[in-house]
Amino acid sequence: MASRPNASAHAVASNGRWRGIVTDWSSDREAFKVPWGKAMMWIFLVSDTFIFSCFLISYMTVRISTVDPWPNPSEVFALTIGGEKIPLILIAIMTFILISSSGTMAMAVNFGYRRDRRKTAALMLATAAFGATFVMITGFHGLHVTAGVIYLSIVATKVLKGHYERRGNYEIVEITGLYWHFVDLVWVFIFALFYLW
Repeated sequence: MASRPNASAHAVASNGRWRGIVTDWSSDREAFKVPWGKAMMWIFLVSDTFIFSCFLISYMTVRISTVDPWPNPSEVFALTIGGEKIPLILIAIMTFILISSSGTMAMAVNFGYRRDRRKTAALMLATAAFGATFVMITGFHGLHVTAGVIYLSIVATKVLKGHYERRGNYEIVEITGLYWHFVDLVWVFIFALFYLW
């Protein structure tokens, strides 16, 4: 009989601890309020960073360890303009297109928060068009850009139809922007490691 009150007291104390944990979690959630969609996109981007890092490190390891000469990217991606062969001009054009798309995406996020449906959708579709132009020459990175173009097009269409206006929240435009800026940033590393080195 003496152990009964102890068990009951232990249950009450344990219950109190759980309430304390819940209270702590609730207060932290308010202090560091990050919407789930944005948090999930960041988790995806961090995991994708590891995948890209593995590919780039593997590429660098193979390239450094081989004794045979690799094709010169300056020659492979050169274009002849006006009878003159210009090295890496194709890659430079594609890099300019992708970086420009980052600018249109940033403007789309800005207009999304202003709740300007038409400008937001138009800028997202322009970003998707830049991305579609870029995809003609890339490999694995092209897969990410293709996924981004599809994602941008779907969200832009929903923005244009007023889907997020009815919800009163354009946060998805920012989440889409996070993905697109990540794709652009990865290209900068690929450009530096694959084509300039």
